Amino acid sequence: METFLNNSWFRNIYCNLVDSESVRCSAGGLFGDSGLLPASLGWLAFAITSVLLGAIVLNAVLGAVVFYIWAFRRLMARFQTRTGPNRWGPFGTLTSTADALKTMFKEDIVPAEADRWVFNAAPVLMVVPVFLVFSVVPFGAGTFIADLNVGILFIIAVTSASVLAIVMASYGSGNRVSIFSGARAVALLISYEVPMALSVIGAVMVAGSLSMGSIVAAQDVPFIIVMPLGFLVFFLAALAESSQTPFDLAEAESELGAGYLNDYSSMKFGLFYLAEFAAAIAAAAVITTVFLSGWRGWWPIPSHVWFFAKVGVVLFSMIWVRFTWPRLRADQVMALSWKGLFELTLVNLVTTGVMVAVFADEEAPGDLFSAAELWVMAAVNWLVFIGSVWALGKVLGPKPYKEPMPVSPASVYPVAVEEKAAASAGG
Repeated sequence: METFLNNSWFRNIYCNLVDSESVRCSAGGLFGDSGLLPASLGWLAFAITSVLLGAIVLNAVLGAVVFYIWAFRRLMARFQTRTGPNRWGPFGTLTSTADALKTMFKEDIVPAEADRWVFNAAPVLMVVPVFLVFSVVPFGAGTFIADLNVGILFIIAVTSASVLAIVMASYGSGNRVSIFSGARAVALLISYEVPMALSVIGAVMVAGSLSMGSIVAAQDVPFIIVMPLGFLVFFLAALAESSQTPFDLAEAESELGAGYLNDYSSMKFGLFYLAEFAAAIAAAAVITTVFLSGWRGWWPIPSHVWFFAKVGVVLFSMIWVRFTWPRLRADQVMALSWKGLFELTLVNLVTTGVMVAVFADEEAPGDLFSAAELWVMAAVNWLVFIGSVWALGKVLGPKPYKEPMPVSPASVYPVAVEEKAAASAGG
């Protein structure tokens, strides 16, 4: 129980519910030192606290999605010189309101040839893993749901379930366009999950732990500075995993319409839409935690403000990329993953592994690296980063254009000469 009481959210709720003998609850709560429940019902207080924490985070994420959609539309309008999302209603709020009402009151249509159980289960399976990611993300100092010792591994595991949800949606719809879209999505997600998982190993080696809280604690220098290659690979892989431009092959409007979402309507489509934007927020939260030192910042600004400000910067960067780059072809997307990002992760692993081996203290193997050592790692990794990105551009960049040499016209056309000779012979 002492481990759970390290969480300030859990402690503030639990200590008000139960008469606990823990030193951390000795200050008492809103209802005095005794609490609402006797010590014998500590299990019930634990269950109530867990449910309340889950409900708080769930509703906070839903509210963040609503705010993100509003900001997304306004920024999109600025980037693309559109007037509607910024002018319709106070601060452009009526655009998102109209879309939400339209989605809720649309008719829920299921194709006659669809597999109903699979078709209906796919949206739920798409949403649930996204919300599970937030259960291991520290939002501030002592503010989290669970600090698992395998937190980053848990995130990679649960997010892989989105592949199954897309397969179910495309197969359950029972039409060829959705199946084509599902095949594209599976190829894309599997291809980018590999470099995404490898890109965080450098952070794990430096932090010496898979725990998200320990990774934040190890960042006396943010890991975006220490290992820029890992950040670049994770950022691009996160864009691909959340199906954002330029990696949105599964929903290419000019080729597949809405892709595996073609036959979904009403709130089933709304769940997919919710999952897409919640996945972007989850990716930004993970990037903030692993590479931007999480909630750490300078006093007197609260840690929660630092965390959400960093998440906002990452989300803005994602939107900026989304409305700046054109969609890549399928072969270009696969080439970027297997011929580019995968190799960059290997380079990052080797470089970081050598640095960790050089600076490791054999007498105290569990100690964190000092800020001076991290700056030395950063200097080496930035040199490797510049060289690696230059080499990647040479390999995957456009080939030099060769101007074709003009062909001199032939003075004699054999076909015409033969026809003329045959005509004169016949005459």
